[in-house]
Amino acid sequence: MSIEHKIQELLDKRVEAKKGGGDKRIESQHAKGKLTARERIDLLLDEGSFEEFDMFMTHRTTDFGLDKQQYLGDGVVTGHGTIDGRVVYVFSQDFTVFGGSLSETFALKICKVMDQAMKVGAPLIGINDSGGARIQEGVRSLAGYAEIFQRNIMASGVIPQISAIFGPCAGGAVYSPALTDFVLMSEQSSYMFVTGPKVTKTVTGEDITTEDLGGAWVHGTKSGVSHFVVTNEEEGILLIRKLLSYLPQNNLEDPPLVECNDPINRIEEGLNQIIPDNSNKPYDVTDIIHGIVDDGEFLEIHRNYAKNIVVGFAKFNGMPVGMVANQPNFLAGVLDIDASRKAARFVRFCDSFNIPIVTLVDVPGFLPGSNQEYGGIIIHGAKLLFAYGEATVPKVTITLRKSYGGAHDVMGSKQLRGDINYAWPSAEIAVMGPAGAIEVLEGRKILEIKDPEERAAFIKEKEAEYREKFANPYEAARYGYIDDIIEPRNTRFRVIRALQALATKKDVNPPKKHSNIPL
Repeated sequence: MSIEHKIQELLDKRVEAKKGGGDKRIESQHAKGKLTARERIDLLLDEGSFEEFDMFMTHRTTDFGLDKQQYLGDGVVTGHGTIDGRVVYVFSQDFTVFGGSLSETFALKICKVMDQAMKVGAPLIGINDSGGARIQEGVRSLAGYAEIFQRNIMASGVIPQISAIFGPCAGGAVYSPALTDFVLMSEQSSYMFVTGPKVTKTVTGEDITTEDLGGAWVHGTKSGVSHFVVTNEEEGILLIRKLLSYLPQNNLEDPPLVECNDPINRIEEGLNQIIPDNSNKPYDVTDIIHGIVDDGEFLEIHRNYAKNIVVGFAKFNGMPVGMVANQPNFLAGVLDIDASRKAARFVRFCDSFNIPIVTLVDVPGFLPGSNQEYGGIIIHGAKLLFAYGEATVPKVTITLRKSYGGAHDVMGSKQLRGDINYAWPSAEIAVMGPAGAIEVLEGRKILEIKDPEERAAFIKEKEAEYREKFANPYEAARYGYIDDIIEPRNTRFRVIRALQALATKKDVNPPKKHSNIPL
């Protein structure tokens, strides 16, 4: 065969490989409102940057007639490219080939890009659209999943890992995304569950739809498995690109600095009036975040899950930071099981990848009740405490209003190695609120007063005394637990100055194999 024929053979095979399961199955994919594996990669990466691996790999199974069904690439597209000029590794499962089911060679292809990503220190993006394990391969497909899981574990905290769920993801397949840093789901086409509706009904008798069992909104609002819920795949892919703009390539690098045209000394006058005079009235903490960060841009994580706490990424003078803020607009900003888990994992991610943490505090305490206690609020609250105390990145905390009890300690306090702790004049830092405190401190005397009006006047007087002594930031500042009390409108400038001062911070934890965090 001449060289021309060999080159033509190569070109023909490339065309064949790029068709995946064939035109009819591609049309079926499009009819469901889904992109193909290659279309997703083309949209994700910078134009012309994709370098593919293992285009010509095929499965090795001859049982059940599979020897007569061979597809180049075997159901997953893998390789590397760039996003905004920065190298990333990617795999994209192809539902047009055997329903995207995972075989031994399918897993080998994914493992290869995972290994390469670790070697060069680049983020890994996995696009999931798979019917699960390829049943015809039996234990070899299960072994393939475990090989991927092991690499997810080794890569955790070393390179950013992002999972996009753009189709089915069930059974053992769900655990790889769960081991990654961020999961996003499309409300049009994706679902995740360990066991599907049919088996669920057989085993438990529960009759439930696919959407209600594991749809995007279920995992975006109830379980917290999904960090983002997007309208469609195009939105999800653009969101991945945006997310990566805040992240370093790996744990040995700093987050990418960008030029900032938003003045660092910009005054935000509205912040001086944003805290209501009545300390029981709510306000939206995201208004404060948008007011102090660069250009008002804030990428919120877990927007629809545990809304009593807000987490996400923003920039101060071009420097990426992780924002954590209690949300008085939802459950008064109280800490509960879900909020503690949500914030703890986010803090640990930021610490893993050298991203400073800015915390805005307005927390009345932990949510009381038997449901919380039975659910382990002690353990889950300890996760957040542990995350802040373990973190060695720069930590800047601003107490906006309430900071009561154990929740005060948990939210980036000075004693958990907070580097710079500011407070607004509206801050109330105490063991508990005035009403609760007076009930404890003066309970016996209150019971002795029989006249209702006299009793009410006494309570009001004692609450005012308590508020004057403790429900302000000056008592904490007196002991050095607050470094300065700042004017709200100057918060942006003070945070940027603090982050600049902490840019060369060095802090280390004791030598150990790993922590035993309360899980």
